[in-house]
Amino acid sequence: MSDRNLIVAAPGQLEVVEEPVADGPFRVRTLFSGISAGTELTFVKGTNPALHHSFDPVLGLFGGPPAAAYPVTRLGYMEVGQVTESRTPAVAEGSVVAMTYGHRSGWTGDPVRDRVVPLPDDLDPLLGIYVAHMGPICANGLLHAAADLHGPAVRGLGDGVAGRRVAVTGAGVVGLLTALFAKAHGAASVVVLDPTPARLAVAAALGLETMDSSADPAPTLKTAWRHTADDRGADVVFQCRGQASALHLALRLLRPQGTVIDLAFYPGGADDVRLGEEFHHNGLGIRTAQIGRVPRGLAPTWDRERLSAATIDLLRGHGEAIRKHLITAVVPFEDGPALLDQLASRERHELQAVLSF
Repeated sequence: MSDRNLIVAAPGQLEVVEEPVADGPFRVRTLFSGISAGTELTFVKGTNPALHHSFDPVLGLFGGPPAAAYPVTRLGYMEVGQVTESRTPAVAEGSVVAMTYGHRSGWTGDPVRDRVVPLPDDLDPLLGIYVAHMGPICANGLLHAAADLHGPAVRGLGDGVAGRRVAVTGAGVVGLLTALFAKAHGAASVVVLDPTPARLAVAAALGLETMDSSADPAPTLKTAWRHTADDRGADVVFQCRGQASALHLALRLLRPQGTVIDLAFYPGGADDVRLGEEFHHNGLGIRTAQIGRVPRGLAPTWDRERLSAATIDLLRGHGEAIRKHLITAVVPFEDGPALLDQLASRERHELQAVLSF
């Protein structure tokens, strides 16, 4: 008995391999596995920093060669599966769960080691790809905005956006889900900025206000968003596009002493961020919001389980629109290597691609 696993054997070399099934507390048969193109393609192309430098989790420093760059045998973190066998009361046999074990046909799970998020019966299992990891990434962005405003006195995800003017740079999956979170939690205005017309069209279909960022939108937005005569711009910007120019735009959109909550990943660095301009003159701040931690002082009250619960709430409210407009391709697992290759070469463009099993 074996599982099929989609791996990156070497840069540009994608393969499906057979791996023996391990024994363990429960078994999951995969139903869907979402592709996080922004992260996964860095492994396909060989640009991910972890392929070139090791990371010391104690010191929080990159440095030194990695132990082994390739093969990358765990690609992806947006899985939905059905529990086919269970020898632990912590995981119910027959339940549909969200997990993060990569693009593979099945997984031997351990509730001590693995995050297992049971999906409610009223949620489309396809939407479950967002529950274990991607949705919490976006919810954690809102939590960081709340902590920036209230410190450890945060009571809800809306504390950083309610009644405030919010800009979101980048209309990929992270940006669109973050914008929906901000709108759902009471933001006075939410504007999504991106240079790609097709992505702006998806944002508009989700009921979000949009601006084209290919021409400089900062003067227009700052003219419209007036606090006082010389205090203009977004209260908070969620930066969700992995390009230095997008971070620079995010800084330009902020009102003085505002904060960018940065959810993007910059595999090539950020040479174009001009810190001597708006960042310096307007007293701005940048907070990186990654799922590896919640803001200081908010654990253990706020953990990934709570962020997953907030994601389920969002999907219940907007699931139909997300299913219709955000998920643009569902392809058989066997076609996964070709799909990732086409995405990497830009022969194909998908907002959210999903592998089905």
